[in-house]
Amino acid sequence: MIKVDHLSKTFGHRRVLQSLELSVGRGEIVALIGMNGAGKTTLVRTLATLSRPDAGSVHINGVSTTRDPITVRRNIGVVLHAPMLYPNLTCKENLRFYSRLYALDAVEKRISALLAAVDLESRTGDRVSTFSRGMQQRLSIARAMLHDPQCLLLDEVFTGLDQGSSALLDDLLKQKAKEGNAILFTTHEIERIFNVASRVDILHRGKIIFSSPVNSISPQQLFERYQEFTSESAIAIAPSRGAI
Repeated sequence: MIKVDHLSKTFGHRRVLQSLELSVGRGEIVALIGMNGAGKTTLVRTLATLSRPDAGSVHINGVSTTRDPITVRRNIGVVLHAPMLYPNLTCKENLRFYSRLYALDAVEKRISALLAAVDLESRTGDRVSTFSRGMQQRLSIARAMLHDPQCLLLDEVFTGLDQGSSALLDDLLKQKAKEGNAILFTTHEIERIFNVASRVDILHRGKIIFSSPVNSISPQQLFERYQEFTSESAIAIAPSRGAI
């Protein structure tokens, strides 16, 4: 569903993505890790049609992101560092606004179901400006899923979430994968990878340098591979938890 071929992106004299190859199939949850500056956010923004590649191609469900970005945007849900919410609107008003952008019909039931799914039922009439970072992140997740996209692109989506909210998101992503969604998320939290992902890829210097099914590697082995490829003195982790 997500297919990237020889993707390159340069900012000034700095090549951020270099002939990158990546695919995410139906029902897959792929965790993308890499040190700061590896190109994770640039890749997500390029997949989301927010940045145009200098070379190579990206296809979502067989549709080119450069030739038909409007169709692609209807097939993707995106969560970036910025929540893309209107602080002076209420929780429900934000979702109603986005439903109009997608020309969705009969949205009230869907909005209610999504707010329940992200545990914001009790705050539907509250302005987003009163929300904590974690609450805004949960609402952003609901916004990304509002139009029932077939692909989800999530950049550090677990940032700001407490343990309960993270577990809730784990369950949501697993359910979406069961429904056939293709999901790509970036993270620095190794525990999240083994809680929810089906595959883990390491991005380094603009290329995917390692890829493995999650059930074929242990957290400690993954961390050792990460150190081996990146030659970075990252913080040591225990086999069951830590950060990359």
